[in-house]
Amino acid sequence: MAIVELEGISKSYDKKVAVEQLSFRIEPSTMFGLLGPNGSGKTSSIRMMIGITRPDAGTVKLFGKPFERQSLERVGYLPEERGLYKKMHVLDQLIFLGELHGLSAATARKRALDWCERLEITEAIPKKTEELSKGMQQKIQFIATLLHEPELIIMDEPFSGLDPINASLMQDTLMDLRREGKAILFSTHRMDQVEKMCDAICVISGGKQVLAGGMREIKQRYPNNRVKIEFDGSDSFLKHASVASAKNWGNHAEITLKDGDDAQALLAAAIKVAKIRRFEVSEPTLEQIFIEKVGAGGRIDA
Repeated sequence: MAIVELEGISKSYDKKVAVEQLSFRIEPSTMFGLLGPNGSGKTSSIRMMIGITRPDAGTVKLFGKPFERQSLERVGYLPEERGLYKKMHVLDQLIFLGELHGLSAATARKRALDWCERLEITEAIPKKTEELSKGMQQKIQFIATLLHEPELIIMDEPFSGLDPINASLMQDTLMDLRREGKAILFSTHRMDQVEKMCDAICVISGGKQVLAGGMREIKQRYPNNRVKIEFDGSDSFLKHASVASAKNWGNHAEITLKDGDDAQALLAAAIKVAKIRRFEVSEPTLEQIFIEKVGAGGRIDA
């Protein structure tokens, strides 16, 4: 049974179409990326998914049933904008938010303490929210999203404000939740995180779906025609006939080959004029695919 099913949902505000005929499914134990440039319709889609707004057309199903408010008891939502009370102490706040999700104060307290230890922020427990760093507040809101043990977790920019160490800790936690059977939808502007973590993605632009499917299957649609090269010496090989485009940073470059051309010819040309320290042929990154589908003018932002 799919955790989320959107079937042809559409939404307009006045004369502006925010979402048009959007469809996708999220299965249990799946990390799903909802991506698109600013104003593409991601937030409107999430709002319809969790009942903040109703679609003008199409259907929303959660846990195999047409949307009903009761289903939200099984959903955890981390919005991009923080919703914490600045003057409340961390533990009091987490207990309060747990109670809003139907937990007893004792259960909310135990789970909050366990999560604070797991995310290595026990020192924040006696403090007020306003005393915490941006990254620490993000962790607190992350915990609040998970206290009632939701089966569907929706996260908008979950890594915002986190340093690399804490971002890695959060990534590991999300992967653990997926292994426990949770369905996780998240948006982020970090395409490297999406590529590494997501099983499936949906890219929307102008309210319309432009790319969707399994991460591995999407990557396999594209040829291995990207070359990363590190070199010392002349960069004249970048003008070789096999090069469709290139980004040159002085001693390393990223190259897209013309369709059907062989990377070996480029390597042979490079060896003649430079010392090659690295030469790697690969499939396109998700960021490159995103730009191709959305257009270079579309800002990469989830």
